[in-house]
Amino acid sequence: MHQILVVDDEPDIRTLIRMHLERAGMRVIEAASGRQAIEALREQPIELMILDLMMDDVNGFEVLQYVRDHGTDAIIIALSARREVQDKIDTLGLGADDYVTKPFSPMELLARAQAQLRRHRPGTSHPYEVIRMNKLALDIDNMVLVNGSQRHELTQYECELLQLFMKNPDRVLTKRDIYLHVWKHDHVNDNNLSVFMNRLRAMLDDDSDTAPQIHTVRGIGYRFSGDGI
Repeated sequence: MHQILVVDDEPDIRTLIRMHLERAGMRVIEAASGRQAIEALREQPIELMILDLMMDDVNGFEVLQYVRDHGTDAIIIALSARREVQDKIDTLGLGADDYVTKPFSPMELLARAQAQLRRHRPGTSHPYEVIRMNKLALDIDNMVLVNGSQRHELTQYECELLQLFMKNPDRVLTKRDIYLHVWKHDHVNDNNLSVFMNRLRAMLDDDSDTAPQIHTVRGIGYRFSGDGI
């Protein structure tokens, strides 16, 4: 059963969302504030979070930043009354997976949640896949990277980024290509991408000359060096 966290400071909205999600067979946890949302994320696994951006104590943007800074791979659907394109771009750039404006259709929100869960949590009937390169082994199903004797638990985005790089060794990937493949949109956020690159580089850190590395191609994107798969 999917476990969903609904975060909104308006109880009527939480109840409305909860009713539709539970009818679809999902388990729902409610949070009335950003602070409660962070506590819930610390205490139990959350697959998807429906997050109101405008709250009084800790707002949705701060919760979103917390999620990404702490490597949580919960799927995030942002809710906001703001309809400006730039607001959507900024929110997606911070790591949200979808953006829904208020007022919204509960049935559409449910459909979006189900679509995100299908995309991020596919069925297990596909073949078990591990990508190998030198001392690296990327376990896609379990989102684990093994680098020699070191084992790293990955977030969804980290896993998808490494999968993209390891399947395209020595090829320059533009920032737009990376965002289209991993974030499913082309609104590039340089700061967000740099954070992820630095995390991956730390996991790949190795003194040997043949160790795969992520190289910055100034003004264009990134190149992952190493022996092909």
